[in-house]
Amino acid sequence: MKPPRPVYVAGGAHTPFIGKFHPDFIWKKHPDFGKRENPGLEQYFRLVTDAVFADLGIDPGVIDRAVVGNFVGELFSSQGHLGSMLVAAVPGLKYKPSHRVEGACASGGLAIQSGLDMIAAGADIVLVVGAEVQTTFNAKDGADFLARAAHYEKERPIDPFTFPCLFARRMKAYFEKNGGEPGDVAPIVVKAYENAAKNPNAHMREVGMKLETAQAASDKNPNFLENEEYNPFLKISDCSQVSDGASCAILATAQGLEKMGRSPSDCSQIVASGHAAGPLGDVSDLTDMDVSRHAVQQAYSSAGWSASDVQVAEVHDCFSITEALMYEALGLCERGDGVRYGADGNTTLTGKVPVNTGGGLMAFGHPVGATGVKQVVEIHRQLHGLCGDYQIGGSPTRGATVNMGGDDRTSVVTLIEKA
Repeated sequence: MKPPRPVYVAGGAHTPFIGKFHPDFIWKKHPDFGKRENPGLEQYFRLVTDAVFADLGIDPGVIDRAVVGNFVGELFSSQGHLGSMLVAAVPGLKYKPSHRVEGACASGGLAIQSGLDMIAAGADIVLVVGAEVQTTFNAKDGADFLARAAHYEKERPIDPFTFPCLFARRMKAYFEKNGGEPGDVAPIVVKAYENAAKNPNAHMREVGMKLETAQAASDKNPNFLENEEYNPFLKISDCSQVSDGASCAILATAQGLEKMGRSPSDCSQIVASGHAAGPLGDVSDLTDMDVSRHAVQQAYSSAGWSASDVQVAEVHDCFSITEALMYEALGLCERGDGVRYGADGNTTLTGKVPVNTGGGLMAFGHPVGATGVKQVVEIHRQLHGLCGDYQIGGSPTRGATVNMGGDDRTSVVTLIEKA
């Protein structure tokens, strides 16, 4: 879909994404354990919106509408009704329309899409916030909560860690069809950690990953699934992080930019988007991200783009194989070549099309509701040279995001151009 009038990303912000192995994450061995607690959803809303309002020098009163992307607030935080929770965190939004959208791991992307819809309906300035807290329960309970993004009745029994197993299933199918072995995705994993080491907001910014560690299972990097068929096809290093955090973006029309005292030259323009959904629990081809591919095609068609127009990308890498399949869905390479495309260095910071420059879900982190918003903000930041040590060269002017929910059952694609 092409917006009926120009829509700009006026700015955005992230909190640090934190969780296990992050130096600021409070757990029983942290020196501040018992003295302070990790932020909750309301605190994350406040932190990230304070940051963007301060950066843009605006008051929340200029906002016309607000939308929150969040997946499982009711389970991890015992909190729903998050549109109003955002207003509680940001008093300047009192009486502004604000609601929450959910689409599993694509919740943030759906929030961006909802912001575009709001602008199409007449709003000039929209606040889009994505946030998730998911470190409040142990790993198996958390895996059960996250399994709600699958067809719970049909797919939950595959393994106590449902989603890792569903993507181990994809890994197995991929290598059976195309040849190779699970260790072949290791360069994609290493790239994620190398990029995160340059990113001050990344969950795994202080955790290194060597190629030999990512290639083979070991005591420190085990195959952990109980399902014997799929166990050999996924290691801990192949997984995204269980993270807490928030991201936000301000979307605006030209009139909205005038109200904020912003120039289009300071902004990025969303030129098109794509949104597709597939039947839950029914994947027709495990080697094809067909829903994401359809969303990509919608967006390309609306914008008049092709894969050759994409100079930088943020794609959903909930697992290492997912990133390889997303290369294919975006058309960066042919079907069956995604693993090789990544291994050949095409998507590094100095590669042909840098992908997940801040570390992606595997190393920047994956606070589920924040991810799709984070992706859009990261492309905006790359287009304006704001990424510091992980800024890519070449002065990119066009980028793309792909935010996926579940086992590629919901997908939102956003194409962004420097204004």
